Order: sequence, then structure tokens, then C-alpha cells
Amino acid sequence: MPRKKVTDVSGNGGPKRKRGGGKKKDREFSSDDEFDDFEQENAKKPGKPAAKAGLQPVTVADDVKEKINLEVPKVKGQLLVFGATNWDLIGRKEVPKQQAAYRNLGQNLWGPHRYGCINDVQVSCVVSGPCAAHSLIITTEGKLWSWENGTVYSFGENKLGQLGQGNQTDAVLSPATIQYNGQPIVKVACGAEFSMIVDCKGNLYSFGCPEYGQLGHNSDGKFIARAQRIEFDCELIPRRVAIFIEKTKDGQVLPVPNVVARDVACGANHTLVLDSQKRVFSWGFGGYGRLGHAEQKDEMVPRLVKLFDFPGRGATQIYCGYQCSFAVSETGGLFFWGVTNTSRESTMYPKAVQDLCGWKIRSLACGKSSIIIAADDSTISWGPSPTFGELGYGDNKPKSSTTAQEVKTLDGVYSEQVVMGYSHSLVIARQDTEQEKEKLKKLLEYNPRTL
Repeated sequence: MPRKKVTDVSGNGGPKRKRGGGKKKDREFSSDDEFDDFEQENAKKPGKPAAKAGLQPVTVADDVKEKINLEVPKVKGQLLVFGATNWDLIGRKEVPKQQAAYRNLGQNLWGPHRYGCINDVQVSCVVSGPCAAHSLIITTEGKLWSWENGTVYSFGENKLGQLGQGNQTDAVLSPATIQYNGQPIVKVACGAEFSMIVDCKGNLYSFGCPEYGQLGHNSDGKFIARAQRIEFDCELIPRRVAIFIEKTKDGQVLPVPNVVARDVACGANHTLVLDSQKRVFSWGFGGYGRLGHAEQKDEMVPRLVKLFDFPGRGATQIYCGYQCSFAVSETGGLFFWGVTNTSRESTMYPKAVQDLCGWKIRSLACGKSSIIIAADDSTISWGPSPTFGELGYGDNKPKSSTTAQEVKTLDGVYSEQVVMGYSHSLVIARQDTEQEKEKLKKLLEYNPRTL
């Protein structure tokens, strides 16, 4: 069947604006049916005009919106921190001279510390990311106001439209709502320069920079601007990811119907989605095998990861590192693909992590090149050099490890949730019993205001 080119199709209705003096690279669909499905999914919807000409924000009438109550996480405990505490110190031996007055503030924490300024606060959720030098927490005493009714607020760098507010600016310092009025949002994820959201109906939306096809809209968004400079036609408001595919061994592309997203995770330039049938899809930058398709080709739309498309072998959890991916199977096995150390051989498709066979994994997080896991009654971590304390092995101990090691400094501490940023780790430690509380009190306290 002849291949149809997709041109002048907007994710939310209307013709897509071409930049003056530039050529936009068109992508292709493999079948007429796939093209027709795309057009049907992207029918024009009413709504106030966005800053980007021809695009309309996703809008759903208030009387047909789902009435949902987002559950506060059931986890609660004390926050522990270890790793880098000063971004300017990463890769340096000393704190920069301009921060000499705060020399202790910039020291790496090689073992777990209680965070002194919130020592008495019960934490229910903490988040960071493999590209992040910051973290967010939710306490048990207060709801996160921006998520109470499924509304999403965004702030930070917005040079490529990754905040979804309909424009491109250097930065947005105060939280503001994204240009979206659809069903309530239940999941969010951020890559380096793009964002993903999932609504309560299982629809997936993306916005930001389309480089490598990481938005999932069958295009990398490249066009030639003035002086032969390559730029990207960014998505400034949420646009629905309409097509999910699988590829057969002979190269045939088939659409995958009935995809209802349940979870989403982002690396620097790639994304994983877990659907209601426990299938995993991946797309974006394919370098080092991080997509799990046994090749390094970039994928412009979500592509099925075949290993998890068999009865009893589906996935229950997904995680993304900077340039790697993880999934936990129905049977409890941990699978890894991609690379954490670019000087070593890449894993081109999902492989079981043999060192963790038999462990019941509760939480997992990735940093730039390190991994931390809460499993059974232990906390496990590993990562190649250089590290900055995010593995938590303690002072005068090895700073890195290429194999999974139990974090002995957390012996007797039950980790409810683990989170890792670019080079720091956070743990929510359970403190339900007197024995657990006493163990936590023995840990050193980190308080930058008094150091």
C-alpha cells in the first residue's frame, strides 16, 4: 500500500504554522488506516486561541469532566538526604571561592543524613529526576495545592515551550497553569526539554521540544532557519499522542489500538509509557539502546517493547534514567536496558538484572549514572565513578560500585520511597515503631542554616 505523507496536520486542530524562510521535515505513516486514525484523533476542538497560530488548547466542557479525587500517597516517614548538596561543587574538589563563607554548605554527604530543618515533618512523597539538581516534597499535613483537582501548574525554564503555557520565554519564576482544560491530570513527567501528562481517561499529551521525536508526534520538528541554522518547531501547548505502533520482524508497522496510559516516565530525551494492559511503549532518542528495540534508531511515535507483550510477562512499574530504562515485570523481576556508563557496552533490549533476582522491588530511582532501589528490608545502590555521595555508602568507604550493593549505612532503616536527582538521593524512611525512630535518631543531621 502506498505511504501517505502527513502534512499540515495539527495535534489539536487547524493547519500547523510553517516558520518563515524555513523548511519543516515531514514524516510518513506506513498505512492509510494509520493516517486516518491520526486525523480522527486530532479533530479540531473548541477553545480559546493559543499563542501558536492554528493550535487550540485541549478543552472539555465542565459538565462532562470526570469528578475525581486524587489520593494522597499512603507512604509517610522521615526524609533522609545524601549526595551532592551544592551544584557548583559537582566535578570540583573545593567549593568555589565566592561561596567560601558557606564551605560546609557545599560538602558532599557520603552517608544518609536527617534533613534538620524538616526533622519533625512527616513526608508522604518526594520527587526529583535524572537531570535535576532540585527536589519537591509533599507532607502528610498538607495537600499539594496545585494537584487538588487535577490541575497542572508549571514553572522554570521555558525556552522550548516545555511548560505548556503557549509561549517560549527564558523562564517562568512563579507557577502558572498550563494551557489545558481537558480531563483532570493524574500523572506528569519531565524530560530535559519536554513534558508529558496523562489524564484520568488514560490519554497522553506532550509539549516542548520535539527533537529526536521525543514528543511522539511522528516528527522531530526540525526546520532550517536563517543562515542555515537548524531550529525546532516546538509544541507550546499539550498535544495528544495519537498513535501507538508495533514493528514486526520483517519491518512492517502496525497500529496498536486501545492504549490507555496508566503511567509515564521520562529520561533526558526519551519516554516510557505503561498502559492498562501492562504493555510498555518507548520512543525518542534511541542512542545506547535506551528504547529497548535492539537498535539505536530514534522512534518518532510510541513503539511497543515486545518483551512485555506476552501473557503473564507484562510490566507493573516503569522508570527512566538519564539514558537508560527499567521495568518491573508481573513476576517481580527487574529488567534494564540502555547504559549508565557510556564507556561500557550498551544493553540494547530488556535484560533481567541477575543481581536482584528474588528481591521484591518497592521503589527505584535513577540519577545521571547511578541507581538506588528499595527492596524488601534493604536499600540497594550502584553507579560508576565519579559519584558525589548519592550511593550512600558512607565516609571512608568506596565511593562507587559497578555492581549492586546493599547500603549498609541504612541497615535497620525501612525505605518507603527512594528518589535520585542528578547527583543526590532522597529516602523516605519509615518511623512507625520506637526501634525505627531510635535508629533514625542515630543518623547525622544535615542543616545548611547552622553549618
